Amino acid sequence: MNILLLLYLMLPAYLANMAPAFFGKRLSKRPMDFGISLGKTRIFGDNKTWAGFFSGVLVAIIIGFIVSKIYWPFEFSAIYWSALLGIGALIGDAVKSFFKRRAGIKPGQSWIPFDQIDFTIGALAFGSFVFFPGWLYAVLVVIISAVGHILINHLGFYLGVQKNKW
Repeated sequence: MNILLLLYLMLPAYLANMAPAFFGKRLSKRPMDFGISLGKTRIFGDNKTWAGFFSGVLVAIIIGFIVSKIYWPFEFSAIYWSALLGIGALIGDAVKSFFKRRAGIKPGQSWIPFDQIDFTIGALAFGSFVFFPGWLYAVLVVIISAVGHILINHLGFYLGVQKNKW
């Protein structure tokens, strides 16, 4: 396994993580937490919607299909892998949002390093049901993904897609 191949394998998670910003609020604003609060604070908040979740998983599956046609040297199904990565990335993001709300951090406010690593850890955790690259590669992917996340969010901010740089 080399790091470039592993980053290629992670493409469904990366694009699943970006999909809600593009599709989530345009399709539906129905929150994943159904508006329920824990104490005085919403469980996830308004930014985690079912449309965003399902659009992210769908994007991951589509990307998995595409990469399987370009290059797929593995025994396991690219579609199944991609679905797990998409689900894991978005659940990882939702879990981080749960703790972010408990810590009193507002949506859109930076919470470094958790905003940058949540989806990668979730994707690797769910993807490990099919394939785990080993701890060294997992840590490398988390670090590279965090740096890439910052760069992509800066680009999204300057293009007007994201409300903040982080």
